[in-house]
Amino acid sequence: MTDLEDRLERFETLTAECELIAKLATESAKRELYLRLAESYRELAADMKQAIATRHAA
Repeated sequence: MTDLEDRLERFETLTAECELIAKLATESAKRELYLRLAESYRELAADMKQAIATRHAA
């Protein structure tokens, strides 16, 4: 597994963890925080997928 694939896996894991925490959060502010974090990690994962695809195409 390459470094980019390791990062992709980590970002996907963090996304899932943040989504779970958001579902379990009882306070609205914390729920929103973890939903924003999940979205950020989702975007980073998408960037990693693009970087991997670009690297494989080269």
